[in-house]
Amino acid sequence: MKNLNYKRQQGAALIVGLLLLVVITVLAISGMNTATTEIAMARNNQNYENAFQAAETGIENALAQGRFDTLAPANLPQYISPTGHEFVDARVNFEDSTLVPDRAFSLGVGSGIAAYHFVATAQADSKRDAGGTTDRDASAVHTQAFYVVGPESPTL
Repeated sequence: MKNLNYKRQQGAALIVGLLLLVVITVLAISGMNTATTEIAMARNNQNYENAFQAAETGIENALAQGRFDTLAPANLPQYISPTGHEFVDARVNFEDSTLVPDRAFSLGVGSGIAAYHFVATAQADSKRDAGGTTDRDASAVHTQAFYVVGPESPTL
């Protein structure tokens, strides 16, 4: 006797198979969109890190040059990377001069020694396309306060 159950199925396996293919396709597209977004986020974060490090380098270069003037600010614009993607504008500004602390500082007030207070600021820009503007450009600003001890004088 022959099995006649195949006539009652009427393509149910085909419909189930097509539904599974649709579900798998939707999951694959969703996974690709997520991966693309994560790659863009990683690129943006890397570009911000480049700007952060460029600002740090700008501060270090400004302090290393030792251009501490009480009359005029020192501007030190520079490209950090050889490709020109990172540019930093460092500036050293004089803030104030104060007498050194009391005799506990070993020299003390009245010794003719003063503390000259400065603020170094570096603004760095990291551009994906040097010379152009993109939505993935990043910038960072770093500030470092310091003082120099020297002879008491109207100018340093």
